[in-house]
Amino acid sequence: MNRHDPEGAIAEAAKEFSNWGRWGADDVLGTLNFLDEAKRREGAALVRRGVSFSLSQRFDMNGPQKGWRRRTNPVHTMLDTGTDAALGNQGFPHGIGGADDVIAMPLQCSTQWDGLGHIFDHGKAWNGRAAEQVVTSDGDLVTGIEHMAPYVAGRGVLLDVGQVCGDGGELPDAFAITEEHLTATAEAHGVTVGRGDIVLVRTGQLARVRRDGWGDYAGGPAPGLSFTSAGWLHRTEIAAIATDTWGFEVRPNEFENAFQPLHQVVIPNMGLLIGEMWDLDALAADCADDGVYEFWLTAAPLPITGAVGSPVNPIAVK
Repeated sequence: MNRHDPEGAIAEAAKEFSNWGRWGADDVLGTLNFLDEAKRREGAALVRRGVSFSLSQRFDMNGPQKGWRRRTNPVHTMLDTGTDAALGNQGFPHGIGGADDVIAMPLQCSTQWDGLGHIFDHGKAWNGRAAEQVVTSDGDLVTGIEHMAPYVAGRGVLLDVGQVCGDGGELPDAFAITEEHLTATAEAHGVTVGRGDIVLVRTGQLARVRRDGWGDYAGGPAPGLSFTSAGWLHRTEIAAIATDTWGFEVRPNEFENAFQPLHQVVIPNMGLLIGEMWDLDALAADCADDGVYEFWLTAAPLPITGAVGSPVNPIAVK
């Protein structure tokens, strides 16, 4: 990898790790095609204790967003309240009352999936389609995240890289997680990673910002996947991967002048489903206690027609 030539490195990786045409010209699922019925049965068989974990951050005004690219934290507003009911202002008979509310938020302001229409490479979207013909002002007309809604459920695997390779369970900002770190963590946990798995990578950054304050969590320096991990992501044939950081890959990145170069390879070229800002701390603590780092995971995006991302409340069950 030439640190001075992000353009060349991205082009080389995009060509080497491309999945264009692998599942046909009309494909809208990308690497989710690896997550089949057999893999779901394998994941479901991992439920033994029945204990469950939400892997989502809260969706409220105290979230991490600072307005970059117009991303704000959720705004929650009540339409009807108990006060309205008590004052008899709702117009309902025989004493019944109720409460209703509304929320306004960017779809990628907290725990979320990046859809296949989220990132382009030189004007090309997933599977080699022209970006301007895929995502317009009407939304993602081809690979909208609603297509993925039935499929994101199967075997989850936690790789707590922060615990295995970090200090006190946390990796420092700008720590680049390589293939060697990922395989060493899997070996330390006694777990395998392979075709159709949903891999969760804990860096410990979320635990740190909860202790010290959000700071630049949204868009600032962070531990994350190295650009060089693209080969591992492709070769393992995982269905999806999610981290506890804002941007999935290491920040600042490993090139002199680039922005999210790993995204540019793995989303439009590899078709990989990426999750960000997942809360993995409680799950990681339980895995450390019982030594089991695999589980049933369901993490369906909201079927928002034409969306290029979606909030999600992933549930891990052990």
